[in-house]
Amino acid sequence: MAITATQVKELREKTGAGMMDCKKALTETNGDMDAAVKLLKEKGLAAVAKRAERATKEGRIFIKQQDNKIAVAELVCETDFVANNEEFIASGNKIIDTIFAKGYTQIEKELSDVLLDFATRTRENMSLSKVQVIDVPENSVAGIYIHSDNKTAAVTIVKGSTADSVKTFARDCCMHLAAFTPAYIKQSDVPQSYIDEQTEIFKAQMDQDEKVASKPENVKAGILQGKIKKHLAEICFVDQMFVKDDKKSVNAKLDEVAKEVGAKLEFGDISLLLLGKD
Repeated sequence: MAITATQVKELREKTGAGMMDCKKALTETNGDMDAAVKLLKEKGLAAVAKRAERATKEGRIFIKQQDNKIAVAELVCETDFVANNEEFIASGNKIIDTIFAKGYTQIEKELSDVLLDFATRTRENMSLSKVQVIDVPENSVAGIYIHSDNKTAAVTIVKGSTADSVKTFARDCCMHLAAFTPAYIKQSDVPQSYIDEQTEIFKAQMDQDEKVASKPENVKAGILQGKIKKHLAEICFVDQMFVKDDKKSVNAKLDEVAKEVGAKLEFGDISLLLLGKD
């Protein structure tokens, strides 16, 4: 049977597929609109599966707080053009809302399926790569920050007070995390294997420095410990110089804010989120 332009237009509006694909689908299904929609979806899903191995280095991180819960979702795709597409962004927000509505704490099929229609129409590999839900304890505040690139984000929980100055500090800590991307939160998090490796590197550097190599062993041991201590302070969040006050460490700034509000403060969950990294 002859396929009319009106039929092609109707199918395109329903599926978002290209005009030629719509015409072919209608031809193959003898003008049956429902069958044509089904056929295009099947072909689209097959195409999505074929594209699954293509690299996804672009995307966005989404974060939202609702009551005492914070939901995080990471969506990845192939190009920044898609990452900045309004429908891609709307899909991320829908996923976040569904996490809250259904109480999901990990990637579920219902969440992943939100991207399917868009993926079939754009012919681009994209997926929901991460879901995280963070609890905000009682008498605590949460700082949330998403950098302008939408690929770097952070969440910081500060426990002990809900004062405005604590909220500001929590958000500033998120900005600090995004700016300095520390490898660890505190020194006790650093694996001994890493410390051992770094110690050997410093020893080798000291051996190549004639002035240091000629010093007594006890002096060299002190220099080595000083190097390790300085290095750990540089890679651990709580020991780094605070982003808004480079005269104080993050921990020292926490103590300062605690004195201001007259409460004992401590850090809860701290998450630095970098697109495509665990």
